[in-house]
Amino acid sequence: MLNVAKVKAYGVAGLNAVTTILSIDAVSSAIGASSVTAIETAGLALQNALTAFLNAAGSNVTITYDSTSFKSQIDSILADLQNVSSLLGTAISQASSMVPGSILENASTAVSALKTILSLFEGVLGIVSAPVSRMTEEQAFQILHVFL
Repeated sequence: MLNVAKVKAYGVAGLNAVTTILSIDAVSSAIGASSVTAIETAGLALQNALTAFLNAAGSNVTITYDSTSFKSQIDSILADLQNVSSLLGTAISQASSMVPGSILENASTAVSALKTILSLFEGVLGIVSAPVSRMTEEQAFQILHVFL
C-alpha cells in the first residue's frame, strides 16, 4: 500500500527542485538554453505524470502499487523523477566551473535533497537503492519546500 499524499510529496519535491535550480540565474546561464529546455521538459513530464496519478487516485488515502493502472502511473512518476534528478545533477556538474561556490552550494543542496527523496521513493517501492545522502526525508522535504 502506498500513501497517496506521500507519492504526491515525492513528485512535488521533484518539481520544486526543477524550479529551485532553474531560478538560480547563474546556473541557468552556465548550463545554456538547451539544458534548461531539457530540464523544463522533464519537469513538465513529471507534472503530467503526477497530475494523472492524482486524478486516478481521487479521494483515496492509500492505493495498491500492484494494481495495473497505479503501478504504471507510479512507475511513470518514478522514471520522471529519475530523469529530473539526472538532468539536474548534470547541470550542477556543468555549472561547477562557472558558478561561484556559495551559489553552487545552494543548487547542490537542492539536488542532494532530490536524490534523497528519489532514494526514499525507490525504497518505498521496494527498489534497492544505495543511500545517496545522510539527509533525512524531513530535511530533504524542507529544503525542497514540501510540507506534509
